[in-house]
Amino acid sequence: MIPRLLTQLIDKRMKDRKVIILLGSRQSGKTTIAESVIDMDSTLWLDGDDPDTRQQLSNQTTAYLKKLIGDHKILVIDEAQRIQNIGLTLKQIHDNIPVKVIATGSSAFELANEVNEPLTGRKWELQLYPISVEEMNAHTTALEEGRVLDHRLIYGMYPDVINNPGDEKSILQQLADSYLYKDLLTWEDIKKPQKLETLTQALAFQIGNEVSYNELGQMTGLNNETVERYINLLEKAYIVFRLPSLSRNLRNELKKSKKIYFYDVGIRNAIIKNWNPINLRQDTGALWENFLLVERMKHKSYNEKYTNDYFWRTHAQQEIDFIEDYDGQLHAYEFKWNPKRKNKWSKTFLNAYPEHTTMTVTRDNYMEFITT
Repeated sequence: MIPRLLTQLIDKRMKDRKVIILLGSRQSGKTTIAESVIDMDSTLWLDGDDPDTRQQLSNQTTAYLKKLIGDHKILVIDEAQRIQNIGLTLKQIHDNIPVKVIATGSSAFELANEVNEPLTGRKWELQLYPISVEEMNAHTTALEEGRVLDHRLIYGMYPDVINNPGDEKSILQQLADSYLYKDLLTWEDIKKPQKLETLTQALAFQIGNEVSYNELGQMTGLNNETVERYINLLEKAYIVFRLPSLSRNLRNELKKSKKIYFYDVGIRNAIIKNWNPINLRQDTGALWENFLLVERMKHKSYNEKYTNDYFWRTHAQQEIDFIEDYDGQLHAYEFKWNPKRKNKWSKTFLNAYPEHTTMTVTRDNYMEFITT
């Protein structure tokens, strides 16, 4: 088993009474990591995919829940988003029964929406991503990870993908279909699933570019409101995430623009069914940008580093790929797949934001960017 960095955070949060909500996409390893941090002998494990479990935990009295949990010290509810009114049930358990609860969920829009209000002040919310390069460095070596970097850009970082070399395409295709047709279509009233798939493909072709809801609507035959709603759902299901534009000082900065990236580049490539090697692709720069952003996101999440994240661009097409805002300073990054390509920093940006640092991230130094 590849050791996961989130284990340290879970161990830290096991020491109090708050409910641990463990969120993440399907097949990212939530069940495995929950098993690794608990003593199974003192744990009651319930599976929300099981109809009997759903009945046991839906709208029950405190007396019934006490009898169900008994003397167990830990309660794990796997796939908790399948249980009706799970937030209220978790509140009952937290307030009345001396047991530590871990609830896992593969769909943030289903679980987080149900638990936010009932569990105010009663929960720790943690997110598990697909395996990170940082975790693989510890499992093998940074030298080995550098050697397989091209492979990672094509097939991504899902546990099954990494653990089953040779089967990457089949695994990713099944995962991509599961995302679109299992989670989203099961829990949300999506009346046009084919158009959702078309929208997801359009987003996959546009990673690294600004997206326009109006343009996406014209491509898919959906109105702007539906496009935005579908993107919100894709985001909450851990398929895509948005990066807003930075706009503070300059009149010609783009004000409300956004870019959309995928949580895993392997899933992105499965959606557009492009498995070409890096040297035969037209989208290598965009894949590199997406890959680096996600790996940086994993590092910050597991190490509880909090930043405001942006890209920057003006109407005159001056741009910076990625900016982090923390400690009263802007930290600007440009991503170059080819280490020999020189980068010229925008003087407009440097003058407008004098409190800054800059870094050009290439294959030669990317480990520094994603692990510090």
